[in-house]
Amino acid sequence: MPPIPGSGLAKGLAVTLRTMTRKTVTAQYPDTQPELPPRSRGVIGLFEENCTVCMLCARECPDWCIYIDSHKETSPPAAPGGRERSRNVLDRFAIDFSLCMYCGICIEVCPFDALFWSPEFEYAETDIHELTHERDKLREWMWTVPEPPALDPGAEEPKEIAAARKSADKLAAQRAQEQHAQEQHAQEQHAQEQHAQEQHAQEQRVQEDEEGGTP
Repeated sequence: MPPIPGSGLAKGLAVTLRTMTRKTVTAQYPDTQPELPPRSRGVIGLFEENCTVCMLCARECPDWCIYIDSHKETSPPAAPGGRERSRNVLDRFAIDFSLCMYCGICIEVCPFDALFWSPEFEYAETDIHELTHERDKLREWMWTVPEPPALDPGAEEPKEIAAARKSADKLAAQRAQEQHAQEQHAQEQHAQEQHAQEQHAQEQRVQEDEEGGTP
């Protein structure tokens, strides 16, 4: 059966009419902020304390938009006869978001969890040079990083948390032991002082008795 002339136009108009009668769902941005998924890729935040200047993120970046400068510092040996140790100190950490393609490779390869995704996306600039965020600006984005999702009730405790708890318990036990030793030393010192006072008082009484009994 040949199609009825104008049937395609009628179907298109029917779709248009159905759409016109529905309530609009357009979010009036920026008056209405969008509800973004928890793992949205907006901007990258830097947790500077975890950065060891290993340069993995800069080497793996396909756009070469990460700039890192550092210098070495030498610390004295911890014990006599030991050797000096050197460590890298971060001087500059910057990301050029005008070049970044938000692939997330830098975050994935970081072995020390120094880089995180933040869902913030409102950082447009009129000057392209302002899109290079230095480490102070990257540190500010860390306050917008959402908390990680909760683990399943039956999941194992992360190794990082277990190691941190073990270190904290060891430090607490060491402090408690030191405090106990200090209290014990103070008690012994107080007992010695009290014994010395009693002995001195006894010697004075004996001396007074001897002087009183002398003709």
